[in-house]
Amino acid sequence: MKYISTRGNIAPIGFKEAVMMGLATDGGLILPESIPQIAPETLAAWAKLPYRELAFNIISLFATDIPAADLKALIDRSYGTFEHQETTPLVQKDGVYILELFHGPTLAFKDVALQLLGNLFEYLLKERGEKMNILGATSGDTGSAAIAGVRGKENINIFILHPHLKTSPIQALQMTSVLDANVHNIAVEGTFDDCQNIVKTLFNDLEFKKEYALGAVNSINWARVLAQVVYYFYAWGRLPEQGKVVFSVPTGNFGDIFAGYLAKRMGLPVEKLLLATNENNILSRFVQSGDYSLGQVVQTVSPSMDIQLASNLERYLYYLFNESAERVRSAFAELQQTGKIVFSAEEVQRVQSEFLSCTVNEAMTLETIASFNKETGYVLDPHTAVGVRGALECVKGHPAVVCLATAHPAKFGEAVERAIGTPAPLPPQLAALQGKETRCEIMAADKELVKAFVKAKA
Repeated sequence: MKYISTRGNIAPIGFKEAVMMGLATDGGLILPESIPQIAPETLAAWAKLPYRELAFNIISLFATDIPAADLKALIDRSYGTFEHQETTPLVQKDGVYILELFHGPTLAFKDVALQLLGNLFEYLLKERGEKMNILGATSGDTGSAAIAGVRGKENINIFILHPHLKTSPIQALQMTSVLDANVHNIAVEGTFDDCQNIVKTLFNDLEFKKEYALGAVNSINWARVLAQVVYYFYAWGRLPEQGKVVFSVPTGNFGDIFAGYLAKRMGLPVEKLLLATNENNILSRFVQSGDYSLGQVVQTVSPSMDIQLASNLERYLYYLFNESAERVRSAFAELQQTGKIVFSAEEVQRVQSEFLSCTVNEAMTLETIASFNKETGYVLDPHTAVGVRGALECVKGHPAVVCLATAHPAKFGEAVERAIGTPAPLPPQLAALQGKETRCEIMAADKELVKAFVKAKA
């Protein structure tokens, strides 16, 4: 299996090099040259496999340059850190299925990918005799999951940018209370988009990237998207009947729902992917009317979705544009110049054939947490509530609707308390954070300041 860039200006590379490259050197995102097709009989055989075995079967199709025994050991070690024996269990509540993706070390869906990516990095750096400085941006959960994936690991430093005072207090503590020598937190006085723009700019500084061996943990890294493909297959296999399914995905950066799109392209019988957003609804507007125009970021109770620039949309647009790297390049040049991308009527129609979408505002989110808890006793975090509300409004009555539960509700205790009157009980690993010593550098949203900090600490 070889990999290419959405912008068409790199020679095909192997999986190991794709993981280490992160952002393609031409500024694009990495994708496989072709998408493996899973035959119906293979799907049927996979339906009831344990999570780790299913993960090996799927990931090995894409990671063909890693020996099978090594890959299996990496997968087993990565998911051995999860507290639930099923890794990502599926539960049924109030006419929908909820795929619980929050049983990893930091209680967020990002653990599914970042536990694997951390182990992959350590494996590949040891093989190459190299060191790496990971640089990433987070709107809340990616940072803590990435830090948990690499803290204390050999040959790796990690620098995580988060928007100062714009994550939940628990999310901030999960990052800043990690005092390992190889962990560096930067609180940027700005938005997540500011953080992400700084990271992408520094990755596009090829001389700096090479000199300081920058590695990517954001969902620009192909391995993260690949790891997330697995749980779509796993959820489908745990349904009472393996027919067509609708997945409702709370969406900010388009990485999680793009993994679902890939699963569908591979042959998983997905009827629709429901893209649910909060007030930062650039992606809903894109699906509903082809309007992809940048607005101002609004701060909400679902902060991991407080995003305008959805970096993973580029991967989907590559397929929407019939794999034309030239069209991708022109679209993103247009976005940089005008703040928007214009789509043809035919392209909008194609998007709508694959996705549904809805916007769920803050009042609706809190009301959904309250009503769902009253009816089922189940507590949703605010991001998952966006997806559940979308499912109940857009596809109510469908026999197989799976809502992705992206975080444990205790990570957003203030929002939950506003909705139901009491905060979600703190699991032991979150309760232990209270009063811990923290370490964090606060700085302006200036790429040169971040660059200087990395140079000083790398």
